[in-house]
Amino acid sequence: MTTKNPKRRSQAWFGKQDRDGFVHRSWMKNQGYPSDEFDGRPIIGICNTWSELTPCNGHFRELAEFVKRGVYEAGGFPLEFPVMSLGETQLRPTAMLFRNLASMDVEESIRGNPIDGVVLLMGCDKTTPALMMGAASCGLPTIGLSGGPMLNGKFHGKDIGSGTGVWMMSEMVRAGVMSQDEFTEAESCMNRSKGHCNTMGTASTMASMVESLGMALPENAAIPAADSRRNRLAQLTGRRIVQLVEEDISIDKILTREAFENAIRVNAAIGGSTNAVIHLLALAGRVGIPLRLEDWDEIGSKMPCLVNLQPSGHFLMEDFYYAGGLPAVMREIAPLLHLDAMTVNGRTIGENIAKAPCYNREVIKTVEEPFKEHAGIAVLKGNLAPDGAVIKPSAASPHLLQHRGRAVVFESIEDFHARIDSDDLDIDETCVMVLKNCGPRGYPGMAEVGNMPLPPKILQKGITDMVRVSDARMSGTAYGTVVLHTSPEASAGGPLALVRDGDMIELDVPARRLHLEVDAAELQRRREQWVAPQPPVRGYAKLYVEHVQQAHLGADLDFLVGNSGAAVPRDSH
Repeated sequence: MTTKNPKRRSQAWFGKQDRDGFVHRSWMKNQGYPSDEFDGRPIIGICNTWSELTPCNGHFRELAEFVKRGVYEAGGFPLEFPVMSLGETQLRPTAMLFRNLASMDVEESIRGNPIDGVVLLMGCDKTTPALMMGAASCGLPTIGLSGGPMLNGKFHGKDIGSGTGVWMMSEMVRAGVMSQDEFTEAESCMNRSKGHCNTMGTASTMASMVESLGMALPENAAIPAADSRRNRLAQLTGRRIVQLVEEDISIDKILTREAFENAIRVNAAIGGSTNAVIHLLALAGRVGIPLRLEDWDEIGSKMPCLVNLQPSGHFLMEDFYYAGGLPAVMREIAPLLHLDAMTVNGRTIGENIAKAPCYNREVIKTVEEPFKEHAGIAVLKGNLAPDGAVIKPSAASPHLLQHRGRAVVFESIEDFHARIDSDDLDIDETCVMVLKNCGPRGYPGMAEVGNMPLPPKILQKGITDMVRVSDARMSGTAYGTVVLHTSPEASAGGPLALVRDGDMIELDVPARRLHLEVDAAELQRRREQWVAPQPPVRGYAKLYVEHVQQAHLGADLDFLVGNSGAAVPRDSH
């Protein structure tokens, strides 16, 4: 049988003039589509992570309609489909456990359906890397569209940032300087519009990563969700994906080594989340780009932070957009970028940012007078983290970046919660808080618990930061001198599992050193006594624990590394 437009992938479904073609077209027509929708025009999948259980993405039904409008204008046929939505604030034990599962959902949904190109609607933290990873494993023309940040929180005449304000005010309550009634009142004041976190947390960071990688149209990172210009961007995104299909520009042509290097430098310049490290490592693995944990230090650690946003600074994402947004930042660091890297709008990074204005130098500083010096992610190594750990110096206390202290060890997050508020806890501000069994296998899923709250008796002294070490992650909205992603993790038998109360730990960020002052013979004796925790016995958690890679490799499932393309040779009938 003949196929009307064999160059379209979707025509393997809709182009056949036989029984199978009849089935594919006829069942779609029960939604009222006319025959000419199937005549060879590009079929655009709109991958939607809308869910009422994911409040950051709760406005995506509306956003999708603007994408559809743009697709129709450009001569395409938009078809929306749902995938697993990962809400950081609601999903237990942690949304990170399901990032790889959602990526599988995305990958198989794209591959198994008559789609020529795909728009990824993403907002809350893990939806962005999950959708990018899944799409990268298929290799079709792809474009990202973030849902945008919330408007600035307003509380008692001051701006408060989502996430960052929670950690700050929670400590104030525990220290006795803020009432419970005020704390409860702030709930409605902090998150007062649709959108994701309005700080430079992981959601805003990953939206910035998508833009800096060239995978979204300029301004994607910062337009507030409540701003009509977010809908305009959605419509333009719908138009552009049709053109990407026509021009045969697949995702692998955008996600190059140079694109990842640009993203690493941009992450430093915006004071971005440590979570970007683990997500970009996983994404690079899907497209076969050789990216190492050490690259984050070598490429980005000496970069200045130019953006004065919470949690590293003062302002919020709404202010960032009005100041010029990510294009203004990228223009400031243009000499350090690969300006010839291609983007989804058909122009290079250099062309996109050549005339990007900055309207507020309080929010976006210059390279000559940066907000903070050398603010990129620092990668630490030593006998406590043979495969590496990370710290975000721009969110840390400078006086703690070189510190030696006595370990106070918590074997699990439950152990931590049971003892942290006790007056009997043997701890002072010079100690190093150590949390175990919260890594990829240990939690499981590597939850955002690394920024452990300080003991009340420390807070009551006016101390707001201590050195903390764990195999966990922390929210991009959090702050403090927090060493994260210690690899190998405790549950995998890493050295972190062997730390005991009273051991001395040395942190030296300038020297990139994380050292446990226990001799090798004693560590070997402890290792012989160590008992591995019991793994999950069924379901996805079992699959995850058996196959998840360690943090320094991106915590992807080992069998998902690489990609399979979009070909599906067998029909369904």
